[in-house]
Amino acid sequence: MPRAFAIIVLTGLIAQPAICAEDAVDSERLERLVLQDCGSCHGLTRRGGLGSDLRAESLSHWDADDLAELILDGIPGTAMPPWRPIMSDAEARWIADYLLTTE
Repeated sequence: MPRAFAIIVLTGLIAQPAICAEDAVDSERLERLVLQDCGSCHGLTRRGGLGSDLRAESLSHWDADDLAELILDGIPGTAMPPWRPIMSDAEARWIADYLLTTE
């Protein structure tokens, strides 16, 4: 391959934006998961049930990173399961942000 072509190709690769983990998150699927899976314990309106109230006003004391960790690791000794085996950090962060900003 000619050197000039290799430089153009490499420059093009470097100039390409990196794909962030957040870009790979399927927000529609995660919103359904919150409404259905989380809703089965936390109520379909997220007002609480077996699990606590998940509306933004009730979670306002949570930091998004800490809430994402709670989603990933669950709460031992309670019905809140760890989602880490089937969910990425980016997905848990998306859910935490969703819960903290959606009424």
